[in-house]
Amino acid sequence: MKVLQREGAGGHPMKRSAVRVLAFAGVAAMALSGCTAAPAQQGTQSPTPSAAQSVSETTTTGDYTEREVTDGTTTFMVVDNPGDGPTLSYGAESGITLLEEEIDGETYAFKDMNANGELDTWEDWRVESIDRATDLAEDLSIEQIAGLMLFSAHERSPIDGLSDAQREYLTDSRLRNVLNAGPNDVAANVTWANEMQAFVEALASEEEPYVPVNFSSDPRTTAGAAGYNAEGDISRWPSNLGLAATFDIETMQAFASLTSAEYRALGITTALSPQIDLASEPRWLRVEGTFGENIEWASELAAAYVEGFQGTAGQEGWGPESVNTMIKHWAGDGPGEGGRESHRPAGKYGVYPGDNFEGHVAPFLAALDSAAVMTSYSIALDGTGEPILGGERVGTAYDPIRMDLLRDEHNYEGVVVTDWGVTRDEDPATIYTSWGVEDLTIEERHYEIIKTGVDMFGGNNDAQPVLAAYDMWQADFEAGKNEIDAETRFRETGARVLNMIFQPGLYENAYLELEASQSVVASDDKVEAGFQAQLDSVVMLKNDGETISATDRAEWADATVYIPRSYDTGFASHRAPAAYTEGPGLTIEVAERYFGTVLTDEAVLDENEQVVTYTAPDLTDVDLVLVGMSSPNNGNLASNAGLDTEAGEWYPLSLQYRPYTADGPDVRRTSISGDILDDGTRENRSYFGNTSRIANESTLEAFERAVAAVEASGKDIPVITVLKAINPVVPSEFEDASDAIVVGFGTSDQALIEVALGLHEPQGRLPIAFPASMEAVEAQLEDVGEDMEAYVDSAGNMYDYGFGLNYAGPIAG
Repeated sequence: MKVLQREGAGGHPMKRSAVRVLAFAGVAAMALSGCTAAPAQQGTQSPTPSAAQSVSETTTTGDYTEREVTDGTTTFMVVDNPGDGPTLSYGAESGITLLEEEIDGETYAFKDMNANGELDTWEDWRVESIDRATDLAEDLSIEQIAGLMLFSAHERSPIDGLSDAQREYLTDSRLRNVLNAGPNDVAANVTWANEMQAFVEALASEEEPYVPVNFSSDPRTTAGAAGYNAEGDISRWPSNLGLAATFDIETMQAFASLTSAEYRALGITTALSPQIDLASEPRWLRVEGTFGENIEWASELAAAYVEGFQGTAGQEGWGPESVNTMIKHWAGDGPGEGGRESHRPAGKYGVYPGDNFEGHVAPFLAALDSAAVMTSYSIALDGTGEPILGGERVGTAYDPIRMDLLRDEHNYEGVVVTDWGVTRDEDPATIYTSWGVEDLTIEERHYEIIKTGVDMFGGNNDAQPVLAAYDMWQADFEAGKNEIDAETRFRETGARVLNMIFQPGLYENAYLELEASQSVVASDDKVEAGFQAQLDSVVMLKNDGETISATDRAEWADATVYIPRSYDTGFASHRAPAAYTEGPGLTIEVAERYFGTVLTDEAVLDENEQVVTYTAPDLTDVDLVLVGMSSPNNGNLASNAGLDTEAGEWYPLSLQYRPYTADGPDVRRTSISGDILDDGTRENRSYFGNTSRIANESTLEAFERAVAAVEASGKDIPVITVLKAINPVVPSEFEDASDAIVVGFGTSDQALIEVALGLHEPQGRLPIAFPASMEAVEAQLEDVGEDMEAYVDSAGNMYDYGFGLNYAGPIAG
């Protein structure tokens, strides 16, 4: 059938939705199981609402039922199909009508979303999602596809509802992929999501068909993380590194299945996770987000994460609890030289002195069923400082060689998304990561990225540079430089992105019923499972003289515990100046649930409310000392850690609390990485002879204060070190004086305390080795896992990959 076209803004061709008369004689006679995807594989099932919701009288048409629902802000219709047919929803004032199909004697409803009175391929929930997406992509305007190529900047306040800025980018830029970075408040998320879905539904027209909003999120369930961390709002689990520490694939499967259901109840249909970079460099600031340093285990966990999130419990394939996953950061962002992080200029290079590029790719190949892949920021260099696979010194999104490896060699057909900010100009107020293409314009950067096969731009709310890239592509096509025209290339991406919207059933049911969501998020079964996983992830490294053994909670009810205090001076970033924090190493309120008395230090403060001195309490009546310690703080993703920009001096990241001066024989005097200077030479980023900058050295002072107080008491009071780790640490500063050591990776204080008290037998094992010294860290290679000399403690145990103790001794691997 001929498709009518018109010229849109900027001369871009726009498709007019054609009235298609489909051959439904055969389709209508098909049994549901005889078609492609089963109906239950798409669309969120909506239980009957309670009296707490405003619902009209139910009406019945044939065998499906229809009801009106409101969340207090948005009113919408919910259609419950018979049997395994998906639940449908649409705005009460949207103008959408229903089409009926009789299948095996029952009447099913479909939404007529373009008001043409026909059941088009993209409207038929029995058809495979990619076929629906390909069909609809032909009807979208180029402006709409440009909007689909945007992934919004962080939206941090759902409670404020639909803002004018959001209305603007939804309307003018046709943006439909929104990053929800706000808290887990169920009511706020539900009402905001419904309001936005109703808004975009009302924007649909004959020229520009309906596209719902695909909400996404970074990980929001890590118990020990500050982000998205309101008390009791969602089930809480260990970090990725903590999940790896369980060495139990069933724990990962439970996490993925239960958490994806909570995401869907919050309106989130795409997870910007899992982070599956190999943690081969222990100083890297993002080790906690990985599955550790072992290639095989990281690969197995990555595959299980993707399968669990993208499935729905009790059925095959996509379903109402399915969430798109986005594995990141292709092709592995773990080997930053010296551990420096690629969010900032100091860390824009990843280095491969061990020639282990394939090891970093392996977890991605194990998880290529993922709906999407996010690219890394880094410029990847071999051991001589040249691009690892040849080509130019550019970040992954600009690198046709690394992108061809994904698209062509490994046949990846899903959505590829840049990490956030890769097209921005240098701006001290935000993240800008256009590594290697700083001389290009913003529009040229978008074009170069599209040429590599990337589909979407993270953190960009403006379609203008995408449309400019369209024109550049078309001009090069007409000049014989591109094999296909711009429209073909854009519709290819349009189909991919639409598939990510069709897969979780957003075209059937984009709305959320508030009470149903409230019953799912932080339900008792999910909270209990998450806490059990936290307990199972805790690693016991030392247990001198059975300091920790099985006990009953009642045994501690009258006991007195001492928890020392410490402070952290913090690091400035583009977002904010350095934040000074101070307090006990473990949460006093949590400890009070277990102990009769909780003591901590007395602090003398200066005029700026910062600590001058601490004084330990009298330990005469103390039964136990719990020293809460956090990993040495080298900075954050936005602090440009490793470079003092004012002094122009490089310094080492460190895994010990006391100052570390990098002057050993394995410290590079000439760095592998570095910018090419105007005279053709390469910048030297060596930190040889310089000293680390740790913001929480006070943590070690707290430990030493506690040990001194025990000695002063003349009593034999057990000292248990409770380490909250985001990286490995050098244990030599505290191990010998510790009677026991337990380590949590992204776990709550409650889980750590329960293991320390013997209320749960530890079963976690190290997902990454703890180093013998900083000299051992310098000797290992950034791109090679399991190549570092591990620490050996006073009991003769080596803190290597896979080590952990239970009450009987080392846990068998």
